[in-house]
Amino acid sequence: MAVQTVASTTDSVDLGPAAALSCRECGHRVPLGPVFACEECFGPLEIAYDFSAYDTEELRKQIEAGPANIWRYAPLLPVPADVADKPNINPGWTKLVKADNLARELGVTGGLYVKDDSGNPTHSFKDRVVAQAIEAARAFGFTTLSCSSTGNLAGAVGAAAARAGFRSCVFIPHDLEQGKVVMAAVYGGELVGIEGNYDDVNRFCSELIGDPAGEGWGFVNVNLRPYYAEGSKTLAYEICEQLGWRLPDQLVVPIASGSQLTKIDKGLQELIKLGLVEDKPYKIFGAQAEGCSPVSVAYKAGHDVVRPQKPDTIAKSLAIGNPADGPYVLDIARRTGGAVEDVTDEQIVDAIKLLARTEGIFAETAGGVTVGVTKKLVENGLLDPALTTVVLNTGDGLKTLDAVAGTGLTATIRPSLDSFREAGLV
Repeated sequence: MAVQTVASTTDSVDLGPAAALSCRECGHRVPLGPVFACEECFGPLEIAYDFSAYDTEELRKQIEAGPANIWRYAPLLPVPADVADKPNINPGWTKLVKADNLARELGVTGGLYVKDDSGNPTHSFKDRVVAQAIEAARAFGFTTLSCSSTGNLAGAVGAAAARAGFRSCVFIPHDLEQGKVVMAAVYGGELVGIEGNYDDVNRFCSELIGDPAGEGWGFVNVNLRPYYAEGSKTLAYEICEQLGWRLPDQLVVPIASGSQLTKIDKGLQELIKLGLVEDKPYKIFGAQAEGCSPVSVAYKAGHDVVRPQKPDTIAKSLAIGNPADGPYVLDIARRTGGAVEDVTDEQIVDAIKLLARTEGIFAETAGGVTVGVTKKLVENGLLDPALTTVVLNTGDGLKTLDAVAGTGLTATIRPSLDSFREAGLV
């Protein structure tokens, strides 16, 4: 396994409470560094922490007194203590919208909320994970920030790199939505289209890491992945704090690689262990588009292994045919009593319009997937409408305008009251 070693020991980096990298499969530990796979079993590595010195009430006070962004949770993240003083785009603390109008449409009576991450600096949740990755990149001495992306991550990397003074070079499928291409390119970094789908792009980036041409490059979702992925935990932290330091009963989370869902579960478990929330059962539901639904297919078939698919869906931000965390998503859905479901492209568009019409939130296609799946789960009796439910919207609909391109004028009239009345608008 080819990895870059810039700075790789706990003696040379300051990443706060992060203690080591631990293999999710075999538990083998290695020092903190730009490594993403276990040398013993090739399983994925993730951050292990030492939270033993924390007092629950003091930690709660510290968090509540913190900035209105993800750095309020710095004591629980792999970042230096002075992270809030460094140049960063400072994402997070986005709105948790009580969606009463949508709840009535769906028949949810126990309280329905939309965690709307379109309010982040580049209008997607990817700002959270990149903010973590760039701190690791600083610690390990990288000079170029890179990624493989289905669009949102490319924009987040470009913006964060520009703010922090890094060079950026990101790789995307050549046929992404034009809005996402423009948003990734505008920050002045290098944007490279790869002929193929996301899985082809990801394979190329893995090869580049092991090549001399990639020396000094931090790939946020490859060699920096253990740190990057921790950004998704902040969604769990914020939801619970915004609910008054309590766990939601049910969450509906979109699945691309599956990392977001697994880290939300990790964040909830950490809050329980730290005593910041009362321990109680919760269910996590995964949401996919039918045109790229390898985890949903595996869940419904009772399989533990996810069989790759070739993506064919308008939900391009979720179009990862071979999701790295797919098996772990299956474990979490089954352990918590949730499920994994999918919806068609037509249902995605309908759900985008439904959320916009009922709550004034214009979601990108991934948000249409979670709302559409929520509707389907209620109809199928898998999601309990009497329980508190949180649905994630991970991006802004302005990025995927093509999905709702048929939406337009109600009428065209002459500038007269007679014409207005003739159009039947009164």
